[in-house]
This record gives sequence, structure tokens and C-alpha cells, in this order.
Amino acid sequence: MNRLLAFPIFAGLSGVASAHTFGAHGAGFFHGVMHPLLGADHLLAMLAVGLWASQQGGRARWAAPTGFVLAMVVGMALGVTGMALPMIEPMIAASVLVLGLLVTARIQLPWVAGFAVAAGFALFHGFAHGSEMPEAASPLVYAAGMLMATACLHAAGLFGGYRIGRQHAALVRGFGLATAGAGVALLYGV
Repeated sequence: MNRLLAFPIFAGLSGVASAHTFGAHGAGFFHGVMHPLLGADHLLAMLAVGLWASQQGGRARWAAPTGFVLAMVVGMALGVTGMALPMIEPMIAASVLVLGLLVTARIQLPWVAGFAVAAGFALFHGFAHGSEMPEAASPLVYAAGMLMATACLHAAGLFGGYRIGRQHAALVRGFGLATAGAGVALLYGV
């Protein structure tokens, strides 16, 4: 009788079966989409890329978002393979600071320079996403979700900058300043 009573008690106290792969929670497309939306550093940087792009003219308008997405793919691949990349978190924090300042000051750069700036920072964002990918995730499915969310955040910043920036440039610059301030806080661990 004691054994019969002990079985449900021990079964209720046991952990998850070891047949389940660690990290299986959050391993799908939806979780890939949500990952960049839930981290303030990633969210602010990606919106700032779009806002900064809205302040550019000609080809430069598309250079920063394109460079960001392409380099993010490279960074994710490096992160998934387990390669080492130094100063990940400081560079992500620096990206928030610098991109916020670019929006605030309405800095105009040639399209190649805008592409390079965005791509340089995206490499670190992508690496962080790739190295934080759940173990059970399909890298392609999870990455597709992250890239879609990234592109949507860039588009939101780009089109938001067009709509708001024309009539309320101070509001866009205020967002840039707040983003730069968040970058400073991230750099100093506040």
C-alpha cells in the first residue's frame, strides 16, 4: 500500500522527462519573431535603423536596413556555430547609443557608409540572436522569424519616420535622444 501511495507522490515531484531536448520551449517561428521584440536593446536599435533610414535620401534610404538584415544573417550563423566574437554586449549597447545619435543629429551618410555602419552593428546583434537560439530550434525556422521581425521593425521605423518626421521632426529626434540615452544606460549597466 505504501508503494502505491509513494508512486503518485514521486511522479508528481519528478522533473521533465529527459527525453525532451533542453531548450525546446521557444524553438519555433513565433518565438523567433518575438525574440527581437522583447529585448529593449534590439528593439530600440532596429527601430532607430528604420528612423535613420527615413532621414536619408536616394539609395541611402535602403542601405542601412538592407545592410543590417544581411549582416544579421552572418552574425546569426557565427553564433549558431559557436564561434567566438568579442565584446558582444558592449557593441550592442554601443549600437543603441550610436544609432540614437544618428537619428537625433539627422546624420546623412553616403549609402556605402550607411550600409557599413548598420552592418557592423548587425553582426553583433545577429551573433547574440544566434548564440541565444534554443537548442531544439530549427536554425532556419527560428532565424526566419527573427529576420522577419527585424525587417518589420526597420519598416516601422522607416515609415513611422516618414509619417511623423515630416510634421513632427522633434518627436523623431526625441526618440533618437531617448534611444541614445538607453544606449548609455546599457553601456554602464544601469
